[in-house]
Amino acid sequence: MGGMIHAMRRAFLSCASPRSLVLLASALALPAGAHPALAQGNAATDSAAFDRLLTALGGIDRQEFVALALACAILGFSVVSAILLMRTRTRAAENEERLRAEIQTLQAENDRSKALLLSEPQVVVAWRAGDDFPQIAGDPSLLLVDGSPQRLLAFGTWLAPEPSLQLERAVDGLRNHAESFALNLTTLTGRAVEAVGRIVGGQAILRFRELSGLRRDLAEMTIRYNALQEETEVLRGFATAIPSPVWVRRANGTLSFANPAYALATEAASSADAVSRDLHLLDSPDRHEMARALSERAAFAKRLPVVIRGERKMFDVQAVALRSGTAGIAIDASEASSLRASLTRMADAHRRTLDQLSSAVAVFDGQQRLIFFNEAYRRLWDLDVGFLNTGPSDAAILDRLRAARKIPEQHDFRQWKARLHEAYRSTEARNDEWHLPDGRTLRVISTPNPEGGVTYLFDDATESLDLERQFDALIRVQRATLDNLAEAVAVFASNGRARLFNPAFARMWQLSADALEQQPHISTVQQWCQPLFDDEHAWQTLRGAITGIDNRNSLMMQIERKDGSVLNCMTMPLPDGATLLTFQDVTDSVNVERALRERNEALETADRMKVNFVHHVSYELRSPLTTIIGFAHFLSDPATGPLTPKQSEYLSYITASTNALLAIINNILDLATIDAGAMSLNLGAVDVRKAIDQASAGVQDRLQTDRITLDVEIIGADAPFIADERRVVQVLYNLLANAVGFSPHDGRVVLRASQHGGRTIFSVSDQGPGIPPESKDKVFNWFEANANGSRHRGAGLGLALVRSFVEMHGGRVSIDSAVGRGTTVTCEFPAEPPNSGIDP
Repeated sequence: MGGMIHAMRRAFLSCASPRSLVLLASALALPAGAHPALAQGNAATDSAAFDRLLTALGGIDRQEFVALALACAILGFSVVSAILLMRTRTRAAENEERLRAEIQTLQAENDRSKALLLSEPQVVVAWRAGDDFPQIAGDPSLLLVDGSPQRLLAFGTWLAPEPSLQLERAVDGLRNHAESFALNLTTLTGRAVEAVGRIVGGQAILRFRELSGLRRDLAEMTIRYNALQEETEVLRGFATAIPSPVWVRRANGTLSFANPAYALATEAASSADAVSRDLHLLDSPDRHEMARALSERAAFAKRLPVVIRGERKMFDVQAVALRSGTAGIAIDASEASSLRASLTRMADAHRRTLDQLSSAVAVFDGQQRLIFFNEAYRRLWDLDVGFLNTGPSDAAILDRLRAARKIPEQHDFRQWKARLHEAYRSTEARNDEWHLPDGRTLRVISTPNPEGGVTYLFDDATESLDLERQFDALIRVQRATLDNLAEAVAVFASNGRARLFNPAFARMWQLSADALEQQPHISTVQQWCQPLFDDEHAWQTLRGAITGIDNRNSLMMQIERKDGSVLNCMTMPLPDGATLLTFQDVTDSVNVERALRERNEALETADRMKVNFVHHVSYELRSPLTTIIGFAHFLSDPATGPLTPKQSEYLSYITASTNALLAIINNILDLATIDAGAMSLNLGAVDVRKAIDQASAGVQDRLQTDRITLDVEIIGADAPFIADERRVVQVLYNLLANAVGFSPHDGRVVLRASQHGGRTIFSVSDQGPGIPPESKDKVFNWFEANANGSRHRGAGLGLALVRSFVEMHGGRVSIDSAVGRGTTVTCEFPAEPPNSGIDP
């Protein structure tokens, strides 16, 4: 107001006379108390004074005065506003100039950062704390052939399944637990990349860069170094474990390595003692000989004597020349020398033993000359000892025996003799029977010798043939008895040949009676029976029971043939060394049992098919679902572009549904991993209160939506326990989610934690409808989701995961529920999981 008054005063001074200005100034000063008479007068006096003032100003009326005052006020306000506007524009221009300079500085810094980032092929993904939408910078073509950069987060689109899952777990550990990692990966296109995850400035940074140049060479050299180091350790460990002395010497001849056997042979206290003292295993002449051989042909091999602890032993010494020295090994050959001497003595003993046999034995060398005969051979043919000692040929002996009419008469003696001498070129033994002119029968066995020649064994079989005839008569009686049996019966001799069989045996196995009359071996019978039954293991068991020497026990087994018939098979050893084999058809009695078993197997097969199908489908769904989630996040990013409210609403539905589906698939994959035995626990100290807080945070929105109260009671559970914290939180979350799902509105869920005797116990109680008795055994099964009249809807995997994770820790899960009284699930964790190796 003071500014307006001053402006009016200046306006009046410019347009009025001096007298008028004086009067106007007096009038304007009246409201401020400058004129005592006017200030103390009443309203009538003020009005008269004001009229006199107007008259003094030139006779203007009140309306003109008001208009003049208003115009002056507007003029003053405009002038002041113009001044203020100019000052504001000046300050704005200065601020704009300062901000432009700052923008240019930041743009230069940003350009430098991008230049450093793009100086090599790499991609950087950054997550801010609490933000699920990452920022991606770099060259995405390093990993993706085409597509948006957001597809980088769908690791399954450019990585194989196993490294994709490994990278996902590593990223999850980085974001949730600040666990740094470094992985070497190979993309589907064959590129070798390095994935490094770290926490920088409160952000989770994931960087991909191609392994090339020096980095790739360094990685390959590291791999080669590790492989060579491992190979060296294996070779050194192998050399240390060898019971034979092993040593390595440098180019100057000093000892650089010796194993414990070398130290023992040189009477050193240890390998280090042998190296420090440079002990030698061989004598000086042998060492010089080995040095000359190594200098000439780079290898040395010779059997040399070595004195060890006063005992002389023979060693096979092998040495080779290396680039930086020599290496050698000495293998104890004393036992081999002793064995050679023992073999010589054994051969002499065998000769003496053969000389005592009643069977005639003659040994001919490769030139078909006699080199050994026993006394039984001389007596059998009544030959002169002097003649036999001259080493006659096989043909000369046969000619003399023919002349004395002691061998069978032959139509073509030359051809018969040539056929007999084929044994010298044969690799298998040959059996013949000679019927001598004096009525005796000889069984002749000609066996080729490994070093050349033939050994003849002549055995008088006259008496045995008579016994065989008697035995055949007995067999005929037994055959007549067996023919009247309904069971299939066959008798096999100790040599495995069928001696007896009844018609039921031939009918049951659809065999020819004529073929069985030929006394086939059990192996031949097996081949004939294979069209009906080809179980090699069962036949091998039967062959062992029939032809075995040590195992002469009875055998009972049940077999099923290809025609569907079931047979009870039994073997019984007989006193004469033969084996009785019987088959009884029990098809009718097994049909009912088979039907029940097939039904049970069908149910088990269906269950396995269901589990395998779930495993496969869950894994196949995860990759495209991860891609959908990535694109949904990409669409919700403001940088992609604005969305309509309806599109934003639909996108939120998509995100919520895909997250729920991903959680179900992750649960299924966890169960599949546990079922396959491939899941391992990341054990550590777990804080009870922290685990409860993390689990309850995941159900807060559902608690608020359904107006459910969560009470947490921790009784004496302040000490941490050893477990996998992530799996413990997952167990508690599933228990709380299950309890909230079954609780009514305005209900109450209680989570209790306690510790007794080193065991940590969690229990979750709800006020839901309870579980019927017939459903208690099924609640922990896969996909067993029983709403039981509540609003709960789910995949039925939560309690299955709870039981699996708790049992992996060596704990147990129990459930207490009744219809109408709610449910309490209790999980008990041991003080220390099995095989954890961690002290609680």
